[in-house]
Amino acid sequence: MEDKQYDVIVVGKGNAALCAALSARDQGARVAMLEAASPDESGGNSRFAGGVMRFAFSSLEELQKVVDLTDAEIAESDFGTNTTDEFFDDLFRLTQFKTDPELSELLVTRSLDIMVWLRSKGVKFVPNYGRQSAMVNGRRRYFGRMPLEVSGGGSGLVQFLDRAAELANIDIFYNTRAKSLIMDGENVIGVNASQNGQRLRFVGRAVVLACGGFEANPEMRTRYLGPGWELAKIRGSRFNQGDGLKMALDIGAASYGNWSGAHATGWDLNAPPHGDLSVGDQFQKHSYIFGLLINANGKRFVDEGYDFHSFTYAKYGGEVLKQPGQFAWQVFDAKVSKLLRSEYRIKMMTKVSANTLEELAVKLEGVDPVAFLQTVNAYNAAVLTDVPFDSTVKDGKGTTGIEPAKSNWAQALDTAPFDAYATTCGITFTFGGLRINPANGQVLDAMQSPVPGLYCAGEMVGGLFYFNYPSGTGLVSGSLFGRLAGEGAGRQAMSGK
Repeated sequence: MEDKQYDVIVVGKGNAALCAALSARDQGARVAMLEAASPDESGGNSRFAGGVMRFAFSSLEELQKVVDLTDAEIAESDFGTNTTDEFFDDLFRLTQFKTDPELSELLVTRSLDIMVWLRSKGVKFVPNYGRQSAMVNGRRRYFGRMPLEVSGGGSGLVQFLDRAAELANIDIFYNTRAKSLIMDGENVIGVNASQNGQRLRFVGRAVVLACGGFEANPEMRTRYLGPGWELAKIRGSRFNQGDGLKMALDIGAASYGNWSGAHATGWDLNAPPHGDLSVGDQFQKHSYIFGLLINANGKRFVDEGYDFHSFTYAKYGGEVLKQPGQFAWQVFDAKVSKLLRSEYRIKMMTKVSANTLEELAVKLEGVDPVAFLQTVNAYNAAVLTDVPFDSTVKDGKGTTGIEPAKSNWAQALDTAPFDAYATTCGITFTFGGLRINPANGQVLDAMQSPVPGLYCAGEMVGGLFYFNYPSGTGLVSGSLFGRLAGEGAGRQAMSGK
């Protein structure tokens, strides 16, 4: 076999990998990217992301470093803030204070910088009108501390970064699956790969692994997440098989983080087994905060209104998986129909409607209809009537005397027509990964010594997320640690020239 010679080899081609490749190129390195997918399916999980970005900002002026806003948008909008303290509070609260202190410090304090850097690479951001805002007294109020998203969503982000990679003369090898790392003594110097059945060797001075977790691998999901997880649907790429993690662990890299945890959301019950790029993230169902989640026994099983969906959706998918039959129905009445997000209006979804609750009860396939009606009646009687409803804040309109309680946005289901949507668990990415040096993204071994020549980014970085996840953090984390790993790899590669 003839070796393909480069300075830096990046495995993967999603957001984190592209940022790593661009960052290494900025150091002067000649870069190759190895993508297991074809051009049509390339881009990893990033292609399936909604595109919201959670970053720290405390003023309109800081927001304007990232996005161009018109005078009218500024005058008519309340963008809110996501100060570093607010960002830290959300991340610490959702991970039960287990997030790695050094990694989380980098994520939060450099999040604005990485957004500015992405913009310098041609990424365009726009106000997050559709999913995180509402009109209140004639002004647009943004909630959930995420006022911006990428134009075109996650697919748009990949397109912008693809264009930047093309302009930077980065070589991309499609249909090329990395198989193992090439070692020279203790040093990682390349990657053995397979392209359409042909064995290839990519040799260089540094390797960046940014090819996702093991979410698309049923065997690894069952081994690490537990029984039943092999049946979860995959929200994103079918190519995230854990290859990069296996390769690194095989040479002694240290595992790190919440290997039994994953980002898992409510997903249409009859969605395909893997993500569909023509639908993107629209099989998700994130407006449950305004309704009820009902299992096969006709019972509620979570506090639907505990917080904005941004802070519960990545956990509640796992709760759905625990239910009998691994499904749940989301039930709404007509009062909130206009508040439901865009994914409730696509053609491909599992939905039933009725003019009475009794009629709806027998349409909820797999659900005990008598128990369902008892649950709804008890809930309706428990709703606080003296607290006003406000969809843009945690309004405190909850329940009393039932378990589980509903903390916010509790309204009686009493206005026809009634709609219900069947959901199951859709897994997005796994939390377990590798331990890295926060200074440069270099992979550490079990003794916490650097593995010479090996770096990682994206979902493969362990230690950031435990148990739960604040929405919009993944793309920012991928970009940030991708840039960090690419810069580290690029500097190592060029220092030896």
